[in-house]
Amino acid sequence: MEPKYKRIVIKISGEAMAGKAGFGIDGDMVAYVVEQIRKVVELGVQVGVVVGGGNFWRGREGGNMDRTTADHMGMLATVINALALQDALEQRGVQTRVQTALTITRVAEPYILRKAIRHLEKGRVVIFACGTGNPYFSTDTGAALRAAEIHAEVLLLAKNIDGIYDADPKLDKNARKIDEITHMEVIARGLKAMDTTSISICLENSIPILAFGLEERDSIVRAVLGERIGTVIRTPKEN
Repeated sequence: MEPKYKRIVIKISGEAMAGKAGFGIDGDMVAYVVEQIRKVVELGVQVGVVVGGGNFWRGREGGNMDRTTADHMGMLATVINALALQDALEQRGVQTRVQTALTITRVAEPYILRKAIRHLEKGRVVIFACGTGNPYFSTDTGAALRAAEIHAEVLLLAKNIDGIYDADPKLDKNARKIDEITHMEVIARGLKAMDTTSISICLENSIPILAFGLEERDSIVRAVLGERIGTVIRTPKEN
């Protein structure tokens, strides 16, 4: 099987790491994700991963807390998830490096672009933690930024639903799934696929986004092989 992409970034939400429990780390879900990443690496694909931290903390949960403090707490939550993924990957024989946008050298490397690319070229999975390292920016923005920096061919958005809908399917039973849409249409229609900053970065750098359900069978592998699943966000000039 020949993969469609040679270098990818996968964005995995913290909520997905929690599985059905909704909080913490679900070992079965981590094992499922890691097994798919292992298969993708075996196909010769260079894999970067950006993981959220919402299974432990979300900045907006800080209430009256200073926004910068709350967002830094969220960044630290992503490190917990990144280390869990690293451990699970290495137990399955996949060489992995965690790089953090905040300096935490006792547990991970600081994010250095050239070093990250060298790891990818050597077949190591690179997990990018702490988002962009700046408050007021989401881990979605971190994923888009890292995808642009490492020249990823696609950003895979592994979600807890099977794509992007024209309304919230949890609230509107008539919500319809969108198979393909442009970056500008996502922004203009106010769709909640990713935040506007993330979409804009991908638009400006011509990075297609594929949003799909993480829990679907072999969804990450199928996406890398070019199977049409979920929702594709792309610019009109792309094939």
